[in-house]
Amino acid sequence: MTFGELKPHLRLLLGPGPSPVHPRVLKAMSTNVVGHLDPDFLEVMDDCQQMLRELFGTKNRVTFPVSGTGSAGMEAAVCNVIEPGDKAIICVNGVFGTRMADVAGRYGAEVIQVEADWGMPIDPADLKKALDANPDAALVGIVHAETSTGVLQPMEEIGAMCKDHGALLLMDCVTSLGGVPVEVDKWGVEIAYSGTQKCLSCPPGVAPFTISERALGKMRERKNKVASWYFDVSMIENYWGSDRSYHHTGPITMNYAIREALRLIFEEGAEARFARHALASKALQAGVEALGLSMFARDGARTPTLNTVAITENIDDGGVRKQLLNDFNIEIGGGLGPVAGKAWRIGLMGHGARQENVVYLMSALEVIFKKMGYIDEVGEAVTAATRVYAEA
Repeated sequence: MTFGELKPHLRLLLGPGPSPVHPRVLKAMSTNVVGHLDPDFLEVMDDCQQMLRELFGTKNRVTFPVSGTGSAGMEAAVCNVIEPGDKAIICVNGVFGTRMADVAGRYGAEVIQVEADWGMPIDPADLKKALDANPDAALVGIVHAETSTGVLQPMEEIGAMCKDHGALLLMDCVTSLGGVPVEVDKWGVEIAYSGTQKCLSCPPGVAPFTISERALGKMRERKNKVASWYFDVSMIENYWGSDRSYHHTGPITMNYAIREALRLIFEEGAEARFARHALASKALQAGVEALGLSMFARDGARTPTLNTVAITENIDDGGVRKQLLNDFNIEIGGGLGPVAGKAWRIGLMGHGARQENVVYLMSALEVIFKKMGYIDEVGEAVTAATRVYAEA
């Protein structure tokens, strides 16, 4: 039995993830593989921890990339601090809030959901009502940038509220870390996790993770062992800490990758990077509106990293996305859950948040829209997008 050489298409990844991988990250992944306790790899580990602390905006000692994708980060975050019978207040305004609630329930939590309409942020007043009604809640979980709706959740009030009630605050920043400011310590976040395949411009495979000493204290007071052996931070912290005690064989090449991705962020500068994402999103929005469409997430609560576009009933959702992929090698995402067929999810993340990508997407959409009879002339969307860059 023989198989041909692997030849995947060269796609422009402008969907909800993965995002385009920076060439330097791909190069780093071809570096010599060493052992997981080799002195060279221990230096890589130290570098990753130091840069992740800076990017998370934290001084947390236990900060490291979990071996697994962003969903592994979610499971690690939940399973270490939840015991059967604990109350967990989970904020749900999209798919990933729903998933967090599911994970908490699977680990035995009594889940109380605080909900908002898809496309809207969680109202802090609703969360306060839930905390007042459940003063013994052990955990509050919330998604900073909801990948299914494009909503960016304001965090300033929420951390203080959780601290006043004695609940640990857990934050999903899979689609925000590296694209918008994340301030774990300033916001009072006790546990946070992310993924590499979004704004870090790195393949999926490890999940940035940080946990405070207070949350570690809750973990150490458990009546039972953490239900997951693989994600038990009480053991993993000894590998990433000064002891370097063996726990599992980490993905060496993926740690090379995240190290290089983090280096790129700090070479560019965090503020410059955030501004680049904001500008790309603004240009995209201008182009989208020139096509006669509108944004789905509420104005003032949109993440520039994942742009949700509301599509009208006359638009052939699958047909447009299929032509983008087949004719232009561009991937964008469709809607999930209640917004399936009603919205597109366009990721402008990391290496993908660049002028040439926005312009190419607008140009391709104009060609497809004219072919499908949605517009009479091409050029307005590209002009609108490029004008944003010119004026900047």
